[in-house]
Amino acid sequence: MADIRTDLAAQLPLLEAVARRAGEIAMAFFRPGEKTSAAVFYKEGGSPVTEADMAVDRFLQETALALFPDAGWLSEETADNQQRLSRARLLVVDPIDGTQAFLRGDARWAVSIALIDRGRPALGVIHAPALEWTFAAAAGHGAALNGASIRVAERAVLTGARLEAPRGLAARFAGSDYKFDIQDRTPSLALRVADVASGRNDLTIASADSKDWDIAAADVILTEAGGVLSELEGVPLRYNRPTLRRDMLIAAPQAIFPESLALARAVSKGVI
Repeated sequence: MADIRTDLAAQLPLLEAVARRAGEIAMAFFRPGEKTSAAVFYKEGGSPVTEADMAVDRFLQETALALFPDAGWLSEETADNQQRLSRARLLVVDPIDGTQAFLRGDARWAVSIALIDRGRPALGVIHAPALEWTFAAAAGHGAALNGASIRVAERAVLTGARLEAPRGLAARFAGSDYKFDIQDRTPSLALRVADVASGRNDLTIASADSKDWDIAAADVILTEAGGVLSELEGVPLRYNRPTLRRDMLIAAPQAIFPESLALARAVSKGVI
């Protein structure tokens, strides 16, 4: 396993370069503080997708798959092919995580790329070009932001933790006795989890219904930074499953994860 991890880690700089180039493609359509220049379409269900999303998706499908030709492919902007289930490795991509932010000129969006190896993320890159941030990690080799090592916050207790969550959930957590420091919600879930990995925030909670492409890269980055990303079962997430939908998610440093998980379970049951 160590040899396999080392071999994959050697590919991380190449995957970072791909993510940066993808970010350049998206930035050609991004207008800080203004509506994007990209054409906007709407998927079934009403969520937006832009020509920038599609251009990045095409680029990643060509270049990222060239790095890992034995891998399957899963992207938010590509129809899911269940043949991926037969592959030991899988590329999981969100061309623009935080499309709503991208649309309105908010810089808090990112290109997210993960390589899954036998059900767990082995490599992950989250590149936020408008913020000039690149998070990256390889399993067993640590996590970094713009090349500098990152770790979760050294917090021993949950009380007073910096919490990021959707408005409804944040209000319910605020009703607990933990006196959370509620933070403004970042539109990109990948970046919200990365905020825990870098120590910027202590705890992120996500409502049910996120998908694997939202979290796969963030998972390995958080894990390598000393944190845990889990659903309410409290175990490491598995990927390349038939279903892509996720339950409520908890991202926290290892030290406060058990307490965070217990609180999230209570909130999900309506106890709080």
